[in-house]
Amino acid sequence: MKIDLHLHTLASDGRLTPEELVRLAHQGGVTRMAVTDHDTTDAVAAATAEGRRLGVEVIPGVELGTDSESGDLHMLGLFLDYEDAAFQQAVAGFREGRVRRAREMVEILNGLGVMITYERVREIAGEASIGRPHVARAILEAGYVTLMPEAFDKYLGDDMPASVPREKFSPIEAIELIHSVGGLAIVAHPCEGKGATAQVPDLAKAGLDGLECYYQGYDRERVESLVAFAREHGLIPTGGSDFHGFPLSGHTEVVNWPGSVEIPPSVLDELEARLRRNP
Repeated sequence: MKIDLHLHTLASDGRLTPEELVRLAHQGGVTRMAVTDHDTTDAVAAATAEGRRLGVEVIPGVELGTDSESGDLHMLGLFLDYEDAAFQQAVAGFREGRVRRAREMVEILNGLGVMITYERVREIAGEASIGRPHVARAILEAGYVTLMPEAFDKYLGDDMPASVPREKFSPIEAIELIHSVGGLAIVAHPCEGKGATAQVPDLAKAGLDGLECYYQGYDRERVESLVAFAREHGLIPTGGSDFHGFPLSGHTEVVNWPGSVEIPPSVLDELEARLRRNP
């Protein structure tokens, strides 16, 4: 039995439809999975329906970007009562912030001689919550880079010339929002950002539920260290492939498919036990 608790669709910045993602996960032996698009749950209903058809359980999720003293920190929410009106209003506000951010990125890129348009970025995103990968695809399409990760390495990554910070939303606010709809809050890919692990002890005291320890590219030594760190702070070690459908900066698609990250199925038992304990 395989599980994968971090997956994206074209509702945000992935390449596959919800149905295609579930079918691909099913083909890879995944039986329980979470759809965790950035700032949207629009793919959850379609993924759940396809999951029922194939015998794959789909867990409603989201990935929220937050800003902290150490920079970017991404927070996963799992087991959400995602149809809650106040929750949907909040994530809609985040998506509006993404539009403003994308427009500013395009302006900066134009100033650097990378002549793409916001209209083309919007076309690439379609109905999805617009994000940096859509800008990167426009850069690739225009011939300024030869691979998607190169667009991040040269222009869009943290501390790169066209990097634009999001509107301020703290990790604790993300935890509170996720808890408000009955979900569990988990710090995503803690080794991918700046100083994420240093914030974990305080976030654990604020109600954080888990830490993503099993992740693409994390070797056994790193996983074991993260699991021990999570246990030390009373957190559940979770994991996922963070599959988008194309290579991420610093990673190769070969090792990044739904179910490609080995995650103990007991993780879900612990998460469900914590759900029962939470008020």
